[in-house]
Amino acid sequence: MRKRQSHTTIVVIVTCIALTPLRSPANSLPYENDYAFGLDVSFLKQRDEQGVQYRDDGVVKPGLQLFKDHGYNWARVHICNAPVRRLPQNLDYVKAAGADIKQSGFKFLLDFMFSNGWANPTTQPTPSAWRDLTHEQRVAAVREFTRDTIAALADANALPDMVQIGNEIGNGFLWPDGRLYPERDEPKSNWSNLADYLKAGIEGVKEGAGSDALPKIMIHVDHGGDIPLTRNFFEKMREYQVDYDVIGLSFYPWSHGTLLDLWDNLRFAALEFGKEIILVETGYYFEPSRYFREQPGPFPESPEGQRQWLEAVNEIVMATPNGLGRGVFWWEPTMRSRGYFDREGNAQPIIHAFEKYTRPAWRLDGQTRIQ
Repeated sequence: MRKRQSHTTIVVIVTCIALTPLRSPANSLPYENDYAFGLDVSFLKQRDEQGVQYRDDGVVKPGLQLFKDHGYNWARVHICNAPVRRLPQNLDYVKAAGADIKQSGFKFLLDFMFSNGWANPTTQPTPSAWRDLTHEQRVAAVREFTRDTIAALADANALPDMVQIGNEIGNGFLWPDGRLYPERDEPKSNWSNLADYLKAGIEGVKEGAGSDALPKIMIHVDHGGDIPLTRNFFEKMREYQVDYDVIGLSFYPWSHGTLLDLWDNLRFAALEFGKEIILVETGYYFEPSRYFREQPGPFPESPEGQRQWLEAVNEIVMATPNGLGRGVFWWEPTMRSRGYFDREGNAQPIIHAFEKYTRPAWRLDGQTRIQ
């Protein structure tokens, strides 16, 4: 068991970070830093279609515009094979949402669930159309579904900038064939099967993107504050030669440890694996929840405490060694009790969490940046 160092204070110093585009001379591309100030907006388009309105200091704005006005620059949407239980995220929905994201000036992260509903550490159900396939047939289905989805998005001017092959797959996905830690009556851990599915998905992304800009590949697990689980999973990715670009982590205070645990794990993962790391899911309640009834949380469950949580995790990500901490995503801003809006649709203090890094958006002294 690793002996932990005792800490009393985390001091985060962030220096010399250019976070937003700077005005550039004519005929040159603007400088862009792709650090992700991100949001999972998988349900935002649905809310828009339902007529839900959001207010920024009393002014009604489209959701994406409201977020952009406060420095957000990445948006994530998940896709299901054949959505069930009122989930809207089929291909047509994702094409439209992705096009809106790109047209609004955001970078686009696509999250393949590889299920017909929710997929997370406690459930990774195989899509019904794939259940009776052999392993080899299912591997081919993963590649073809991924390829065809990416190609359709490219045709719709919605090619993602980054793609997740699975959602929170620390326990594998496409259960039971790709389950890593089976129940007693199931076969042994299936690392080889999981690797086959991941490689098939990655190959599908490459085939679907074709000659277009190739999206980065993220592998997403829910081990934000857990070094042993992070070590074990990504050592296996190395052993099975899975080719990816970004480690994605979830980190919620009721599931994944303390802020110090996050700090430790990001430092470990950066130094051990040398990959970019994005905290691709986090969240906090702005009103009392069931999680902190027995003991207090790190911040009050209030609108201001919610903002403090996001600021704290973002500063820890920014302090990741070698500049490998590359962003934070909130899940999900339209959710009641832990979203960005009160019950009347008014944006709450959390909307301002990133402004100290993203304002002013342009140089105000007339100077330009040479590319």
